[in-house]
Amino acid sequence: MAYVITQRCCNDASCVSECPVDCIRPTPDQPEFATTEMLYIDPDTCIDCGACVDACPVEAIFSEDDLTASLARFRDINAAYFQRHPLESNFDPIITPARPPKELGTLRVAIVGAGPAACYAADELLRRADVEIEMFDRLPTPWGLVRAGVAPDHPGTKTVSGMFESAFRRETLQYYLNVEVGTHISHEELLRHHHAVIYAVGASSDRKMGVPGEDLPGSHSATEFVAWYNGHPDYADRTFDLSGERAVIVGNGNVALDVARVLTVDPDELAKTDIADHALDALRQSNIREVVVLGRRGPLQAAYTSPEFLALAHLKGVDVIVDETDLALDHASQAIVDDPQVEPSLKLKYTLAQEYAGGRRAEGNKRIVFRYLTSPTALTGTDRVESIEIVHNELFEEGGQLVARPTDRTESIGASLVLRSIGYRGERLGELPFDERRGVVPNEHGRVIGDDGTMLSGVYVSGWIKRGPRGVIGSNRIDSEETVELLLADFTAGKLAAPQADRVALKALLAERQADLVDRAGWRAIDQAEKTAGKSAGRPRVKFTTREDLLKAARG
Repeated sequence: MAYVITQRCCNDASCVSECPVDCIRPTPDQPEFATTEMLYIDPDTCIDCGACVDACPVEAIFSEDDLTASLARFRDINAAYFQRHPLESNFDPIITPARPPKELGTLRVAIVGAGPAACYAADELLRRADVEIEMFDRLPTPWGLVRAGVAPDHPGTKTVSGMFESAFRRETLQYYLNVEVGTHISHEELLRHHHAVIYAVGASSDRKMGVPGEDLPGSHSATEFVAWYNGHPDYADRTFDLSGERAVIVGNGNVALDVARVLTVDPDELAKTDIADHALDALRQSNIREVVVLGRRGPLQAAYTSPEFLALAHLKGVDVIVDETDLALDHASQAIVDDPQVEPSLKLKYTLAQEYAGGRRAEGNKRIVFRYLTSPTALTGTDRVESIEIVHNELFEEGGQLVARPTDRTESIGASLVLRSIGYRGERLGELPFDERRGVVPNEHGRVIGDDGTMLSGVYVSGWIKRGPRGVIGSNRIDSEETVELLLADFTAGKLAAPQADRVALKALLAERQADLVDRAGWRAIDQAEKTAGKSAGRPRVKFTTREDLLKAARG
């Protein structure tokens, strides 16, 4: 018997170092780690010890004997990876990272943001140094996209917050929630109270399609919709017209799949999750029967991961539709499929699309329809969206890449709701340097670079604002470790200016500036109140979705 890594794998590699026989791949030091969809366990080497299960922060690892029907295929998915990448031992002596010398005193670090990148950075600092950390977030709640971005029907993914909660119990880390840097405290004031500041604020805005009619009512970003159904207080009052029978999602990444599921699954299933009450009420009244998901390239180049695509097959009352004509491959794509050395996950994407093309078509079921090689050209309607105009694409090779270009074939798809899901984008942070083209703070491995090309002393970045919006939750762990390693090296080398004021002075300053500051006790009160409300309703929690309600709960 072996253990198997499944769909909800977050790629944070916590399990890798815990495996006594070194059979989990890829490892963070391997090139393929940066692009892998998930991690895999070699079934021929696994000794069934369960160490990886205890280490996994998102409960993604199961004994093969305990796999449910929806997860059973992952036994073969894990094995296929090692057929392509035979296991070679990586047993090297484990080197314990150096800690700063004790005589340097306590390192003080401000972390701006409270999502995965911020939390992984804080966790690494707590393990590596004698440190005091202040964590700031403009919302009254921590965890960022774990709370406001992960789909409600993926509760296992959200359990990573439990790992952070456990690591942050000590008073060495203090929360300053409902505090906005730039409003309640400046960047210069943060540096005055700390040796260093790490900005881990993610990528909060989204990319535009850039087509006529994009601003018509009924056209929204998937970012807004996801924040709305997850109870983000900035989006709780939004409304989405669900009166029509068809919605179109532009883009086919995992977020697009999340949105398609939420729009089509039985609301009674969602009622068992932590979805926002206002969203659940709206979905119960929804008339949407079909969601069309548009991708500009072919099924091999789709942005979703194969585990998330596979999971759609197990939705009750929902058919996944792929037209067989969309599976005709160009010569370059066919060569990829025929290559015996192709990554199994890539070939699986195409295999799954073929299975959906010949799969279930049940009368009365809702539908998620995947359309490939299409791009939007306009949204049309008189006072609101009534249809989306698309152009059919073809693939051609350019610089070693398969690029989509439009043909002369066009089409109109009637829809009353259009959601663009074509990528997140970072936003400028006050006076910090910013790369407008890439939507990130310029940096070298986490050290922020000023406009003159020199390093800004004591200023660091981690997560999407550092590398751009790519990767999953666990990708932030390796990214944050890189940033923290450089920060500690700079502290040890005496490159960081000593704080001019301590945390007592900081607390007094912020108490004066923000009367509604939420600290550790306030967040615990919110958390407990939500869980208590959820328990009586048979749900993980019932979220407070306005700042007023969150602050009321924080005050007990």
